[in-house]
Amino acid sequence: MSAAFDAGALARLFVEARAHRAKLDTLPEGARPSNADEAYAVQAETLRLIGVNIGGWKVGAKSSDGPIQGALLPADGVHRSGAHLAMDAFGRAGLELEVAFTLGRRFEPNRGPYDDAAVLDAIESVHASIEVVASRFAAWPDIEKPWQLADLQNHGALIVGEGVPYDAAFPFVAPAMTFTSNGVPLFHATPANPAGDPRRLLAWTVNHSVSHGFAVERGTVITAGSYTGIAFPDTPGHVVGTIAGLPPVELHFA
Repeated sequence: MSAAFDAGALARLFVEARAHRAKLDTLPEGARPSNADEAYAVQAETLRLIGVNIGGWKVGAKSSDGPIQGALLPADGVHRSGAHLAMDAFGRAGLELEVAFTLGRRFEPNRGPYDDAAVLDAIESVHASIEVVASRFAAWPDIEKPWQLADLQNHGALIVGEGVPYDAAFPFVAPAMTFTSNGVPLFHATPANPAGDPRRLLAWTVNHSVSHGFAVERGTVITAGSYTGIAFPDTPGHVVGTIAGLPPVELHFA
């Protein structure tokens, strides 16, 4: 991390933008993250300033063997299926349909590393989830990647459906699904997670968390990348995501 970078200064800007539903045009000198380590420091400081617990993680990768990155999620931004959220609270907001996992054990901070088998064995349940993608930057998505990562990887809110017990035979690479707003499809392509099997992202998330001094509590939700790409609804609506084998997830976007 460069000596000139001030993670706290950027975190304060993000917290103020969230509180006032404001958008940032640019960042001042000294508050411009240039790499992932600086971005992750901002994430941690943002949650500290907000004063809420970690409610979960969002994690993803651009390819089936590519690098992984993620963001911790404030507990007050993680909602149950059926949540009512105001579109204007986010500015320009996108929606993604994802598979999320709930872990059934605690992983202690500053322990590990844990291998895939240990983390997969900890999966308690699997859920359909809707990620509300939103940015604190006016020019998003034309923003530097480390800036987006610092901004909790463009996190607005997460809506999590009811879970079912984990079954390793579930078709995680290519599940059948639909995603609609007021009955109108939000995507038309074949569903696919660019990370491939999203379970490959879980051990990274646990190890990233504990290595940064954060426990992974029992019940932690990890949402693991979009199968549908990002959709930008123009009007309020009743959004429903269905993934075969999982209970549906619903969002009332007003």
